[in-house]
Amino acid sequence: MFVSLLSFSYAVYLLHLEILMSYIFLCYLSVTWILLAVPVCGLFQSPSSKPSSHPDGGLKSECLWNIMRLTLDEALAVGSQLEIAAINGTDIIPLSPTLAAQCGYSMDSDPWGNTKVFVSLLGCYVDNQADETFNLGLRIQMYGDGLSKKVQHDVTETCSYSRWASREILCDRNYMEVSTLMVTPEVPVTMDGQKVQETWQDAIPDAVAPNSIWKMTFHTPDSKVMVLKDAHRAGYGAMTTPTRLVLRSPYNMPETYAEEVAGVPMEVFSVSTYYKQVRRLAIIVSAAACPTGGLVFTDEVITWYVPRRIPPLISSAFKILETHMGINGQRLDKTMMAIRRYKLSITESHVVIELPVGSPDGYYKSHAPDYSYHITYTVEPMLELLWRAEDTRADTRYKVLFPITTPLMPRPPHVTESRVPEQKVFNVLLGTFLHDVSLLNITFTTGVLTVTECNARGFDFQEHRFANSSKTFSLQVPFSDEVVLKHNPNPLTTVYFLPLVFGLLILPEQIPFPHPAELEASLEDVVLPTTTGFCDQDNFYISVKYGSQGDNFQIMMLHAGSWRELDTELYSLTDNNTHVSIVVPYTAPDTVFETVQSDSIRARVDLLLLETPNMWQLNDLSLACYFPLTMTECYPNGTVTALAVKVESVRNLNPKYLTLSDQSCKPVFSNDRFAFFSFSLNSCGTTRTFFDNVMAYENEIAMHHSMGKHQSRKGLINPDYRHTVSCYYLVNDTETMAFRTRPRNSDPKADPGVGQLVVQMRLAQEVSYDLFYQTEDYPVVKYLQQPLYFEVELMWSTDPRIALVLENCWATLHEDRTTLPSWDLIVKRCENLDDRYIVFHPVVADARIHIPAHVKRFSVKMFTFTTDETVLKEQIFVHCDADLCDTTKPDGICSGQCASPLRDAKPLKPTGSRRGRRAADISQHQISSGPILLSDSSNFV
Repeated sequence: MFVSLLSFSYAVYLLHLEILMSYIFLCYLSVTWILLAVPVCGLFQSPSSKPSSHPDGGLKSECLWNIMRLTLDEALAVGSQLEIAAINGTDIIPLSPTLAAQCGYSMDSDPWGNTKVFVSLLGCYVDNQADETFNLGLRIQMYGDGLSKKVQHDVTETCSYSRWASREILCDRNYMEVSTLMVTPEVPVTMDGQKVQETWQDAIPDAVAPNSIWKMTFHTPDSKVMVLKDAHRAGYGAMTTPTRLVLRSPYNMPETYAEEVAGVPMEVFSVSTYYKQVRRLAIIVSAAACPTGGLVFTDEVITWYVPRRIPPLISSAFKILETHMGINGQRLDKTMMAIRRYKLSITESHVVIELPVGSPDGYYKSHAPDYSYHITYTVEPMLELLWRAEDTRADTRYKVLFPITTPLMPRPPHVTESRVPEQKVFNVLLGTFLHDVSLLNITFTTGVLTVTECNARGFDFQEHRFANSSKTFSLQVPFSDEVVLKHNPNPLTTVYFLPLVFGLLILPEQIPFPHPAELEASLEDVVLPTTTGFCDQDNFYISVKYGSQGDNFQIMMLHAGSWRELDTELYSLTDNNTHVSIVVPYTAPDTVFETVQSDSIRARVDLLLLETPNMWQLNDLSLACYFPLTMTECYPNGTVTALAVKVESVRNLNPKYLTLSDQSCKPVFSNDRFAFFSFSLNSCGTTRTFFDNVMAYENEIAMHHSMGKHQSRKGLINPDYRHTVSCYYLVNDTETMAFRTRPRNSDPKADPGVGQLVVQMRLAQEVSYDLFYQTEDYPVVKYLQQPLYFEVELMWSTDPRIALVLENCWATLHEDRTTLPSWDLIVKRCENLDDRYIVFHPVVADARIHIPAHVKRFSVKMFTFTTDETVLKEQIFVHCDADLCDTTKPDGICSGQCASPLRDAKPLKPTGSRRGRRAADISQHQISSGPILLSDSSNFV
């Protein structure tokens, strides 16, 4: 399992190594560095380091044992391109990536321009004083858009290092280096099984100077021989110092090879070097093996495995004398390792370093492969070992600088929505991102808005930064903005939907990537349209007040049992953007007639508000009113006109087929709703009856079986329709009697109920009879001739077989109903013929009145009692006798309340005595009003 993990880690490492190598040594490369203000990773100095700051600022050099490190922070190099050259006395040698790896130079730079340059003390162009003092010089040149001209910085550093081990191996990011102490062998050296001649002059050409390298044999593991010049030309570094042989090889050279050691992939560089010594030829076998993998990643920890025993370097028993861990080439002590939670341990097979992901010594970076947000974490640990071979007692110092970048870690942004629905605002939080991500724009359904445009529109975009350098973005969008889509899944609910795409940008590479989001909120916030209506004597007046959805509905009218859209050409419509008003004549085609009375007709209109295309019924209205209509008129010359009406209960009636008793007497006019007859009383089968002082004439409007049989078979008419027309003539007078139309055999047959019945009389404030004066309002003050609206009601009874009739009503000056003088208002169920200001008002069923027969209404204009034009008292009391009768026995008082026409005005004068009153047929109730005062104003007309 460990081997497979290491193999995987190695593959990932190679991938990221390739990425990192693109940043290494940009000398001679035209690379633009776009740098941001990001803190430089923390560095901790060992006691042996000697940091020094450059007077130009932003540059710092340090001696770190056998290497020198130069740091260049972003503030110095922002927006510029960078070239590095070595200073060799008066010569300036530009360092290309190939020359750098060959000569012991490496460079690493993060995306924001923080740069580290490492130089081996045994590298080229270093002034080496007896392998103890080393003088190094670098020239930094910067140019580009951020600079008006090329900027140059020369950096020199002197490092001291004398604790050289017999063999020192340095594994840097771009090269492997091994240096070996040169010693004179005591016995001749053999090469390839042949004894080397003792006289060096015979073995080495005369041109080779003392202490110089002759040739090198590379073990790959097959042998390949190169002279020094060819080795340099191939890219290898080989040189001698006063005491050491130094060899250097870039990674992935033809003469290096890969080997897996304890499950860790390593690259091996093995060379036998022939060089001249005093009076003899010497040979040194050198090897370097550097790890290229051995990484295991979790979300929290990076574990780096390095083999404890490396066969290419160790051939016998050995003992580890020192172990050190560092960051960026700098050793860390145990205290700092504990603070950073770094761990260094040795197992039987490996030296193990554990680094927590997110340590401040490294840095995070954003990426967007396939436009999906990922992050990596990069850190550069250092491992330094010192071991001693037990057979030769020779020491080896092994130092590895090993930059690590984690695999891409997906970090899909989270869209967090926190909203208070009542506020009707989308409040979205997008994150979390690293500091190198910026929000550029947001795409809505209506288009793309920049961050600035979002704020200008009132969307309230904000960026929130946190102490760990992460950030989130917040956005508020009101439901009312046009970018928010809306639909209604049901009549009362609105679903608010906001699709958007965040346009994000990774800096400094300017890599864009999108992140879509969909926000949705559901509220029961729909205000439905409402309908109200009232009537006058001719029309229905309907008002439809718009709801929160405006006029997104159709107005439907019920016609012939089915709904159809309102005909805007047939009816008068007024729309003022808040409501629509409709005027519907009561005779319009979309009305129905419910009942017919002697002097009125009850018509109804049905209205429906329908939302399309969902066909939701938002509201409805069924408005029924009584409209004045004369059904029968009896003229003194013996002529009668009668009107038959098609009512809702006989829906299939065709009025044109109606006739009188004499079936030859047909309507003089008819349509689909009315039939109008005109005939004389001595024709069309009219009958006559005498009783008391009354002469009665009757005829019948009906659909007879002898007519319309074809229609009857089709179910189009009701053959049993009957409608009686009656005229009653008094001696010396002629009056028109009311009639009622109802289907045959429809009269109720049940006996009237028995119970306590209460009758009350109230004074209404207006003719609508909606508001009444209360007890505390009396005495009520009225102007002369101002109408007084009285309502007498049988309380609490639900028996439709009982009718209320006002037998007598009169006015007095005092609360006592028997006092004189008095003035008659209603006499024997009819208005006083001497008083033209008394009017009966029809009563229709509504939410308060369920049985109109239980209520009587009349009005009289305010008056006062006078004698010889003198006002007796400026107040009146009104009293009534109300009779309750059985409607199943229509004779007598239950034939109905009298309705007489207005007569010529007569002055109101008190009578000498109150008129007599007869007893009620069934039950009589006595009721009185409170005092009504005459106002002092005389200007009211």
